[in-house]
Amino acid sequence: MADTSGGETRPKGTLIIIGGHEDRDPKGDRTILREFARRAKGGKIVLATVASHRPEGYFEEYEAAFADLEIGELIELYVEERSQASDREKLDVLDDAAAIFFSGGDQLRITSQIGDTSIEDKVRRLYERGGVVAGTSAGASVMSETMLVKGTSKETHRIGDLHMAPGMGLVHNVIIDQHFAERGRMGRLLGAVAHNPRVLGIGIDEDTAAVLEGDEFQVIGSGGVYVVDGSHVSYCNVAEARADCALSMHDVKVHVLSSGDCFNLKTRTPRRPG
Repeated sequence: MADTSGGETRPKGTLIIIGGHEDRDPKGDRTILREFARRAKGGKIVLATVASHRPEGYFEEYEAAFADLEIGELIELYVEERSQASDREKLDVLDDAAAIFFSGGDQLRITSQIGDTSIEDKVRRLYERGGVVAGTSAGASVMSETMLVKGTSKETHRIGDLHMAPGMGLVHNVIIDQHFAERGRMGRLLGAVAHNPRVLGIGIDEDTAAVLEGDEFQVIGSGGVYVVDGSHVSYCNVAEARADCALSMHDVKVHVLSSGDCFNLKTRTPRRPG
């Protein structure tokens, strides 16, 4: 297994956490998909469309996007009902996979259909042994221990206006939001951090990804990644305010990162490569 730090086993693999709407145009740069394919090293890729209530068309779109990116076999994994998560034919899909890519949709569908099942166990083992796990939009949110499910965008956060649920926990001590700048989600990410300042809030723009290895991620793509650090918050009204009150939180630190920037989750510090 990988080295341990702080009593936890550190996986050997890579997480590619995408803010949604990554470039999939066969004539485009496809920076994120290209990086995913490079890290898959010509191995088999599983496209998990579990998050979608209607997955029709997803596979064909990604098949076209990956067509000239030197990947191995591309195969779809969809679970319509939770009972299917133990089907041998579903599990066999993951046996020799080099990478898995969770498409967008509803993050609660991912956790409700495959959470604490043999499929989730195989995804975790793939990551631990050195494979690549990518997720876009809902597939990004589900990677943390606690995931954002619902909350108002484009306005100041209200104390009672936030819904969270357990995620897959592939990355610890963070909470992830996606479509970040495009949907004005800073307020709700601040609200999530206010509930537990121990966790870092990570907001990822569309066509942008945080590529995480060990304790550090690097930003790729055309947008930004926002990191909200509440470890030095001196005041917060979450505990005593009414549910319809606006959030008040003092001494919050925010980092804004763009392509090439790195961030260490353990030390909570950004850096430029080199």
